[in-house]
Amino acid sequence: MNNLNEPKIIDAHVHIFPDKVAVKATEATSNYYGVQMCGNGTVEDLLQRGRAINVYKYIVHSTATKVDQVESINDFIAAAQAKNTSFIGFGTLHPDLEDIESEVDRIISLGLKGIKLHPDFQNFNIDDPDVMPIYKAIQFKLPVLIHMGDENRTSSSPERLSNVLKRFPDLTVIAAHLGGYQMWDDSIKYLVGKNLYLDTSSSLAFLDKEKATYIIRKHGVEKILFGTDYPMWSHEEELQRLYNLDFTAEEQELILWKNASKLLGLK
Repeated sequence: MNNLNEPKIIDAHVHIFPDKVAVKATEATSNYYGVQMCGNGTVEDLLQRGRAINVYKYIVHSTATKVDQVESINDFIAAAQAKNTSFIGFGTLHPDLEDIESEVDRIISLGLKGIKLHPDFQNFNIDDPDVMPIYKAIQFKLPVLIHMGDENRTSSSPERLSNVLKRFPDLTVIAAHLGGYQMWDDSIKYLVGKNLYLDTSSSLAFLDKEKATYIIRKHGVEKILFGTDYPMWSHEEELQRLYNLDFTAEEQELILWKNASKLLGLK
């Protein structure tokens, strides 16, 4: 399973933007993290890069940094999903939204399959009281993919997510970046082994082989999803980083597509 053109892959963490704002949005993310972006954030660029490693499904999303962006972003993701059978759209919500339950119902009616939250960009703490209505509204209905970890703030810390999981034990959560970008020790302490999924995005480039393998094995390969965090990283390099870890072909298949397929109920 070493040929990059052979594996069946679901990329479980992908950002896309409308063409007219893609470059600006990508540059803003690049400046925030101090990282040179691989792609430009457009749908066409994503599809081109994903084809290099035979991605057949993408979980695509974007984040509303202001409450008045929620509906338009959800409409954009729904339209992108309708035009591309390889897309699985996750909608966005914001704690300041007046009627969260109605927008959740609309998200479902649009055919979107989950929610993406980015506490740092949306300026809230994961366990703030104002965010609890979101979790209540989506529990039993939709999974939520949450950006985790930041070098300069605690709004998306593993400890805060652990507080939410105690209050909403039936919430289906995908904790991005193996549970906490640059906060992996806290992820091990508060999240690893718990009832949630972790994705590999923006992690394997920073962790040594031993630590990455430890986190994945301790959490359980059946609860790990492969993600690239496009447009941040190269699909080919992210796949090779996974291959560099000591997992069997069967375990790689779980991480690369079987776990995500089961989570999302794909045929």
